[in-house]
Amino acid sequence: MTNTLFEKAKPILESLQSHNFQAYFVGGSVRDYIMNKSIHDIDITTSATPDEIESVFEKTIPIGREHGTINVVYQGEQYEVTTFRAEGEYIDHRRPNEVYFVRNLFEDVKRRDFTMNAIAMDMQYQIHDYFHGQQDIADKIIRTVGNPSERFNEDALRIIRGLRFQSQLGFELDIDTYNAMEHHISDICHLSIERIVVELKKLMLGNAIKQSFNNLKQFQAFSYMPFFKHFDLSKVTIEQPMPITVFIALLKVQQPDMSSNISDLKMSNQEKKYIDKVVQIIETIPKVETKVQLKLFVYDYGKEDILEVLSYADTLKENQIATNSPFIINSRAIAEMAQVLPIHSRKEMDINGKDILALVDKPSGPWLKSTLREIECAIITGEVNNYKPELIKWVKTHV
Repeated sequence: MTNTLFEKAKPILESLQSHNFQAYFVGGSVRDYIMNKSIHDIDITTSATPDEIESVFEKTIPIGREHGTINVVYQGEQYEVTTFRAEGEYIDHRRPNEVYFVRNLFEDVKRRDFTMNAIAMDMQYQIHDYFHGQQDIADKIIRTVGNPSERFNEDALRIIRGLRFQSQLGFELDIDTYNAMEHHISDICHLSIERIVVELKKLMLGNAIKQSFNNLKQFQAFSYMPFFKHFDLSKVTIEQPMPITVFIALLKVQQPDMSSNISDLKMSNQEKKYIDKVVQIIETIPKVETKVQLKLFVYDYGKEDILEVLSYADTLKENQIATNSPFIINSRAIAEMAQVLPIHSRKEMDINGKDILALVDKPSGPWLKSTLREIECAIITGEVNNYKPELIKWVKTHV
């Protein structure tokens, strides 16, 4: 088992305990430690209140003081330290109406989502497991802490989180947990799409995506989500991990007539541009019928993104999306073509817009953009060399 990160964070626990406060590692890091998986983020829970945490440590950042969370800065690293807390009644199936601090570890962990995430560990690596989380990890079972209906009624995002863990870990859902998920799935309509997308991004990349995605379909979860509710997900089969951007592109290509708005997903402009690019790549592949078209295809979309799309060829085929072309036999054909392209972007052209305007007695306008594209194509197809004197001659002849 790897414990390097715990050892680095151990002085945080020691400092709290030296001031007579309880302190434990908790949550996903402990779960991953038990599973002998790599650990990325460490969360610490303590009986100290936010004021008391700040009094113990020299450098702190009050990132979530109202929820009891203080970032402790130690040896250049930041550690999230959260006060033991209990929660009042939940409102809107997403947040409690109050959070209050307690001095008891059991009270803190009993409000957590799943048994595997409700395990605490002290600095001697002694496990504190009130809800048999270790046994569920050993049995590869995802089970809620306490009554599953209550847990999902409190925060419906736990349903998507549970399916995300299923996809990432390959665990089975406890039958009561599964039934409660199905019963409460409509409550996810109260959640912000941003919170849902954060979980879906991780879910789509899990190695056990097939079962998790099938459960999403079985629960009709997508019908309660903006954007996705416009698509018929019963037509979609996903059996391999993929970025959510590729999944969305697949939907848009498979069901182009659906009146959906990508902005409903509140994704970044970069992600939206990438989705559009993947859609264009998928739709262009079957149209590549000559070597010249292949050259322009690789130039326009770039080797990396084309190879990324081709890596999902089997999934696209399963979803009745054509990806066959006589000139794109395999990824090697793309890689080899990319190597022999004379240029890889317009910046590499040995002529620019200013040069063309100096040669042609015309005011700037849409024609200039078209001319640059024509020159680009001429260079790629070998009609003219990327050499300024030759390009000047080409402009004088064609414009």
